[in-house]
Amino acid sequence: MSWMVYVPERGLLIDQREKLGLTQEEVAKRAGLKLEQYQRFEGHSHNLSSSSFRIVNAVITALELDITAFRNGDYVFREVGADDPIYKLEEQLDGKVGLNE
Repeated sequence: MSWMVYVPERGLLIDQREKLGLTQEEVAKRAGLKLEQYQRFEGHSHNLSSSSFRIVNAVITALELDITAFRNGDYVFREVGADDPIYKLEEQLDGKVGLNE
């Protein structure tokens, strides 16, 4: 069984940064941004996708992602693996749906 979940933009940035083992400061430096500016993208105050192309490209490149894939929305969903809590919850609920009907 294959499940897909929505990944908010900030979630993509955090997940990829952590996957690379980078700090926010390291990503900001790679992208040529101030730390506070990058932190706004991982926080709730700014969307990367509404920034200038230069900034979007700098952050996406710093995180070793593909700018075309980002633009096309290819990172919006990710497959849920067997070790994911969502997958485990689904397994627990499997077969229990409809028992009270």
